[in-house]
Amino acid sequence: MSDTYVIIHGAWHTGAEMEAVAKHMRESGHVVHCPTLAGNRPEDDRSTMGLNDAIESAVRFIEEKDLHNVRLVGHSYGGMVISGVADRIADRLERLVYVNAFVPLDGQCLNDLVPPHYVELFDSIAAQNNNAVMLPFPVWREAFINDADLALAQSSYAKLNPHPYHTFIDPISLKQPLAQLNIGKSYLNCQQDIALPHGLPWHPRLSERLGLFRLVECAGSHETWFSNPPRLAQAIIEAGRD
Repeated sequence: MSDTYVIIHGAWHTGAEMEAVAKHMRESGHVVHCPTLAGNRPEDDRSTMGLNDAIESAVRFIEEKDLHNVRLVGHSYGGMVISGVADRIADRLERLVYVNAFVPLDGQCLNDLVPPHYVELFDSIAAQNNNAVMLPFPVWREAFINDADLALAQSSYAKLNPHPYHTFIDPISLKQPLAQLNIGKSYLNCQQDIALPHGLPWHPRLSERLGLFRLVECAGSHETWFSNPPRLAQAIIEAGRD
């Protein structure tokens, strides 16, 4: 059976970095879209664009393509975005799939959900770069793609782009808690993901906010998108199926 997926990338990424996983999902017969959010396109002004711009761009993509029964997948920061999309166009969605992604409560911003040392790092970098943030390579190497060799870590890092900091500090507005949404919800947890420390984990700290949800786990780091696309594609399909 062919299902329709829209994959929403995380911070520092574009839709292009999701394509390796999408390719394997398409080979399994599914329709997969990988848009680039407002704020991460080459021409975007990263000093001004915020979370609402990113959410609106994802909503527009789904509406302009007239997509229905969508399995909406969000990675990392993309969890903030898919939460906002679901709040606005739940009638077009079949299931939300959070891939080591943030699950906010109404009024929270992404920085509310990360350790203080990340906030300090982001604040410092944004202040020096016209409100854009970029992860230093040593942090990326050790915490985000710890299951890859150095060459893959370097080549993957070279594909990243500066990210608009407003998307991390803008609070989200949700009409109701995500647990109350009458659509399917899944959480996909890559088990070697230490982008958030295990003392402040993705799962179950954030996943339990979904209420009733399907849990799928697989081996891999925060960036299994680069280090093992076939396995992540399989896990997303497991998370997205009915």
